[in-house]
Amino acid sequence: MKRIFNVAAVSATLLLSSCATIFTGTKQNVQINSNPPAATIEVDGVKAGVTPMAVPLRKGFTGQTISLKLDGYETKTFQPQTTFNAVSVVNVLFVLGFAVDAATGAMMKYDPKVYEFTLEPKKAN
Repeated sequence: MKRIFNVAAVSATLLLSSCATIFTGTKQNVQINSNPPAATIEVDGVKAGVTPMAVPLRKGFTGQTISLKLDGYETKTFQPQTTFNAVSVVNVLFVLGFAVDAATGAMMKYDPKVYEFTLEPKKAN
């Protein structure tokens, strides 16, 4: 019985996983720097920390929305660029692997991995 369970577990792992998901994961750290530093970083409207910081972002076909906020400065909002993750090509003989990588977002990666922003002072009224 234990042997059947082990075979089923290994089979499920191989069939329900894919190369990019296994080797690179579904999240990636992206370094966010600002001048001046100490700007609040929000990812999709949720506070993630302050600059400078490596922010863990979900991978996908479009980047998550990041906002930098600092008192006395204009809010900077942007979406980091995503590109094709070449590790997904290993799935060439396993079509289900492409589907898993696409569904988890692991088929894409963030590039560049470091973003530098100069925040603009708010204009006086």
